[in-house]
Amino acid sequence: MPQQKFFLYARKSTDVEDKQVLSIEAQLTELREYAKREGIEISAECVEKQSAKVPGRPIFNKLLNDIEKFGGSILAWHPDRLARNSVDGGRVIYLLDTGKLASLKFPTFWCDSTSQGKFMLNMAFGQSKYYVDALSENTKRGLRQKVRNGDFPSQAPVGYINDSRTKRIVVDKKKSRVIRLAFEKYVKGGERLEDIANFLAKNGISSRSGKSMSKSRATFILSNPFYIGLFKYGGERHEGRYEPIISKKLFDAAQEMLKLRGQPERKAKNEPQPFCGLVSCASCGMMITGEHKFKRQKNGNVHEYTYYRCTKKRKDMKCPESAVREVEMDRQLSSLITSVSLPKDWAEELNRMALEEHGTSAQSLGACVKEKQEATSLLAIKLERLLNGYLEQDIEREVYRAEKAKLLLRKKSLEEEMASLSHTQNDWLEPFQNWLNVAQGLDAIASDSDLFAKKVCAKEIFGSNLRLGGKVVVVAVGDAQENGSVSVPTQWAALRAAHASVGQMPTSSILVRGRGLEPPCLAAPAPKAGVSTISPPTQWRCE
Repeated sequence: MPQQKFFLYARKSTDVEDKQVLSIEAQLTELREYAKREGIEISAECVEKQSAKVPGRPIFNKLLNDIEKFGGSILAWHPDRLARNSVDGGRVIYLLDTGKLASLKFPTFWCDSTSQGKFMLNMAFGQSKYYVDALSENTKRGLRQKVRNGDFPSQAPVGYINDSRTKRIVVDKKKSRVIRLAFEKYVKGGERLEDIANFLAKNGISSRSGKSMSKSRATFILSNPFYIGLFKYGGERHEGRYEPIISKKLFDAAQEMLKLRGQPERKAKNEPQPFCGLVSCASCGMMITGEHKFKRQKNGNVHEYTYYRCTKKRKDMKCPESAVREVEMDRQLSSLITSVSLPKDWAEELNRMALEEHGTSAQSLGACVKEKQEATSLLAIKLERLLNGYLEQDIEREVYRAEKAKLLLRKKSLEEEMASLSHTQNDWLEPFQNWLNVAQGLDAIASDSDLFAKKVCAKEIFGSNLRLGGKVVVVAVGDAQENGSVSVPTQWAALRAAHASVGQMPTSSILVRGRGLEPPCLAAPAPKAGVSTISPPTQWRCE
């Protein structure tokens, strides 16, 4: 009788449930010694490093295919090395039934090609599958509890570190600063996604595989709410107990910038001019663009001019506006900027009053903080009720997830506002003094030849309210055009109104409103007709 052909099969999985199983080397040593003791001649050794939870192991499948064609026997450490799923286990038993698989040998398990032996083998395969299923369910339950505790159950994104000692996520001090700077640079509006990707790469930020940053990777970082303390798991947003890297206000600004600049890039036909994107047409509302013109004289001289004109892209009307030369545009913008400049004596008086009020008055924001605390507590109650409704199956899963995400974002905003009020309730003086210095320096910017600096300055002061009509740049109020007035309630609008009130009222009434210089906690009542006020920038106010 010819000797049976035995195939040695050893497997080591990288999954968690197999971490305590003998290594490949240990299996091979034990199986070779067992074969020598039992007088088994090994025809070939098959080694595989792959999980047996699901079908599809290439080496194992080839082994069974060869046995099905040519016959043979298998030597393995334990039945769970052959299969941990019903498909592979059933195939092994079927080959035993048909006689293609002559026998199975295990040093740790008895198996014979009899009804009792196949029954025991089937039990071993079932037990292996039960172990995998139970371990998977226990792992998922542990992950869900970890999420409920506010711990992210996976690898943290760049800027954070998974601390193996405490099993917590901590801030990477070096890389977190780079991430925060990337957000700040992008929000300013002067950087493209490619620029942000290059900035991250230059500062040592790369992908997990070690590749350099790409545009899509930079977009993912800028849109990841993990950096404000919220993470997504199982299709649901959760509040983490790790330290946020950036504020929600900065994150929201980045999302607005991503949405605003998420249009297909178009290659400019001409080199962009300094004042492009600043002024719109007074007649049709389209943007004003700049272009170069060359004039060649008969004597050979060539003169170069830059004109600004309406793009005339409206199809429902023919725009009547004509172009204006850059020199004239520069002159008019410089005049508008100068009109907003803060006189030195005004600045000195405002600074004196600010110092006096800051030293003598104790501004209290307790009511505002208490109001936000009550709103935060109410949101916590709503979250609890929402969860109860979902657990009672009164609310659909998708509705629950959407509403929970909204409430968490609102709660995060209120918490940041309270923290900001607690830390900066008396910190309005320094920003106000900085603004005084900037407002005094507008004359220097207006008289300078740096056109791009003038554009930045005009954009900050007038926003999108500049209109060009009849070759004259004016400041618009809503849909109307009124030279010398600004509708946006900013410190610059107040300063222009103050200039217009000179000679009509005392200087003390022009410089300060009745409530004082410090930023109000609640919205101030509308000023009386004819009274102009100068206040610190509106973003310092508590809303």
